[in-house]
Amino acid sequence: MSNDKSSKIIELNEDLIENNERLAAENINILKSKNIRSFDFVGAIGAGKTAIIEAIIDRISKNYKILVINGDVATRIDANRIERHGVTTIQINTGRECALNSYHISQVIKNYELSNIDVLFIENVGNLICPSDFILGTEKRIVIVSITEGPWVIRKHPLLFKMSQIAVINKIDLLDVIDVNIAEMVNDAKKINPNLKIFTTSATTGENLDNLIDTLLS
Repeated sequence: MSNDKSSKIIELNEDLIENNERLAAENINILKSKNIRSFDFVGAIGAGKTAIIEAIIDRISKNYKILVINGDVATRIDANRIERHGVTTIQINTGRECALNSYHISQVIKNYELSNIDVLFIENVGNLICPSDFILGTEKRIVIVSITEGPWVIRKHPLLFKMSQIAVINKIDLLDVIDVNIAEMVNDAKKINPNLKIFTTSATTGENLDNLIDTLLS
């Protein structure tokens, strides 16, 4: 009996992932057909996802119409922060789900006037594990960690780094007070995914954010 239950759980998980990937493919096709640039930001709570998105918006909002989708288990704290920068936000509260999935994004795409968007930013639920199961159908995935999470955070969460195109190591303005070796963290990421483009940033000082934006929008 236990083996039968295990088989059913595996089949269910496979169906969920397959359906998610199908919807993700539809999402990216629609966004590309409308010439919308799309980016999924993933990372743990406190890594600086919201702060980096805010800083990017401040630098590009004069030239682009931006929509930000904020995923969180509860509240719209991050959406409120971003909204203060003059862009439209849509809050998705996932409840017990620990990541956004492609269905969430498909519902926004179906119900939002896409002609009003040049760039779509998605801030995923703060988590370094769950988002690895669910691609959303965006042009690029950006995984953000910070030096405050410790020197081994990348080694401990390799899957998201394998699945991302860009990695950001944030809060380098705190290097004077936090004992981490940035070069080793970059090397850890490169070992996991040699094709990653890696940026060491500070959302507080703005260091290297222009380089990150150039890579995103090039």
